[in-house]
Amino acid sequence: MKINSRFCIVLVAAIATAGGLKAASQAFNEESGISFQPLAQWRKAVIEGDGAGLQSLYSSDPPAQVAANGAETSAEADINFWLGLKAKSMKVEIVRLKQRTNGESVIFKAKVQCADGRTIDIINAQGWKREGEQWRIAGVERTDSPHLQQPSDMNKNIYPDDADARQEIKDAEERAGGQHRRVLLIFGANWCYDCHVLDLALRRPEFQSTIGRYEVVHVDVGPDGKKNADLAQQFDVPLDKGVPALAVIESDGRLVVSQKNGEFEDARALTPEVLLEFLNKWKPAAR
Repeated sequence: MKINSRFCIVLVAAIATAGGLKAASQAFNEESGISFQPLAQWRKAVIEGDGAGLQSLYSSDPPAQVAANGAETSAEADINFWLGLKAKSMKVEIVRLKQRTNGESVIFKAKVQCADGRTIDIINAQGWKREGEQWRIAGVERTDSPHLQQPSDMNKNIYPDDADARQEIKDAEERAGGQHRRVLLIFGANWCYDCHVLDLALRRPEFQSTIGRYEVVHVDVGPDGKKNADLAQQFDVPLDKGVPALAVIESDGRLVVSQKNGEFEDARALTPEVLLEFLNKWKPAAR
């Protein structure tokens, strides 16, 4: 079953909402450099190959929801994956840590040195919740060996709160009309990790000649995913399939194509070739 970027939002919905959250301030683990103690405990169990200890950190009632590389799996499979690496060391870099009264949402990059000499890069999103005095993982979205550059933080203001998307689209259409370009609409939000991945991807040097054939407009869907819903409807973009979501329009506003099935919502797992193929396919024909 294909899992999209909505998965991570859904699995932590009872823990933390997308907006209005503060950065967490947990005890700092000096050995691991991790500022969220349960994550440091999880990392320690992975490195020590402690299967029982690792299993105790995953919720069983209800069972933790887990997705790996775009497919639904299980906590048991996730545990076996990490134990199977036989990690000698693991460097963890937290991209985002958000808290609410009874839970935490953390996205981190892990560089694992395996016993067989391999080094593996992994992107992991975990939703943690309190069960009594114990912290347990409520859900996971894991991507192994991503092909695209992953952000080190999510501080870039790609989708300003005060932007007037309708006016920006109008301005982009005017520029596109005078330069034989099309307009690329990217629906997303600053809280969306994959939106930051896509933003980095579109800045790759080999993309510049192609992305230059478009006027790019970022359309904010807001903290609840409903902002600018009228524009999403106008350009036939089903936001319930996840973000980032793309649409291409002509300079006169006519829709050329829109994504219907969340094709880019799991941007962290895509290849540069897939993104470039989309851009090349829908760029304006050469005169």
